[in-house]
Amino acid sequence: MQRPTMEDVAARAGVSRALVSLVMRESPKVSPHRREAVLRAAEELGYSPHAMARSLASHTSTVLGVMLSDLHNPFFAEIVDGLDAAARAEGFELIINTGGRSASREGRAVESLLSFRPAGLVLLGPAVPAAAIASAADRAPVVLVARSSRLRTVDTVNDDGEAGSQLAVDHLVGLGHTRIAHLDGGHGSQAAPRKRGYTRAMRRHGLEPVVLPSEYTDIAGAKSAGRLLERVEDLPTAIVAANDFNAVGAISALEESGLKVPRDISVIGYDNTSLAALSHVALTTVDQPRREMGRLAAEALLQRVREGRTEPVRHLLQPKLVARSTTTAPPEQHR
Repeated sequence: MQRPTMEDVAARAGVSRALVSLVMRESPKVSPHRREAVLRAAEELGYSPHAMARSLASHTSTVLGVMLSDLHNPFFAEIVDGLDAAARAEGFELIINTGGRSASREGRAVESLLSFRPAGLVLLGPAVPAAAIASAADRAPVVLVARSSRLRTVDTVNDDGEAGSQLAVDHLVGLGHTRIAHLDGGHGSQAAPRKRGYTRAMRRHGLEPVVLPSEYTDIAGAKSAGRLLERVEDLPTAIVAANDFNAVGAISALEESGLKVPRDISVIGYDNTSLAALSHVALTTVDQPRREMGRLAAEALLQRVREGRTEPVRHLLQPKLVARSTTTAPPEQHR
């Protein structure tokens, strides 16, 4: 059954839609007689104004805006699960928009969310410039997830990407690997600390870093793996991928070429999304506590909204390695 609209209420009460709008906004310009007629019609139809209308009427928003950098990445969806649960427990609802991994599109998405006058914004892995984030923070409290910031008006929730990549390299070295390549995340959020952690861990073990440009997508992972396959005389025995999507793309390209993962080459992802845990994928990966990150983002935002906190909060969570079926000893140790 279709949800009743303001027009339906107006027709039942015999008044204009504009008058119904005034009643829902608790305007003093409506006579008691007409107010009663509109409210009676709304009750009979089961009509209630949505959260945004209630927010505008009370001048206190119960809506949080959420911008996802990539709608297709389950990492962000799992953060939203934690964010949504925490927000609803406090009487808030989410409005979600996506930026499609494009800085310009993300900028428009943020502006669209701000037009709803939310209590605050959560930006997940944003690629927008720092100036755009600062501008948004001037109009509403902002929390960044999977991106760092030095702005005092902005809170952040991140995992320690540098430590996470070092865990991946240490795991592979422990298995006996010495030729380990990294497919980086390009301009993606948190790609820099992951690359930095990989490089530092390789040098700590006395190994030469090999970094191939890539992105946080399966297509980019496949392309980068294809470039690795051109190194016939110096093919690495292991890959530390930018994220789980990137790793799955790399595995697909490697196996299409005739190589077997992990018999011929080991692969590690990053994020520990639901994709990595699928039995036919069983990807070794670095775990970020996604739902916890969402919960902390909601908590930080509501502290600013309700308690007036002005000092920035910087949550830095420690990742852990989850070993599954895509890593083993290098091929020479199997012979």
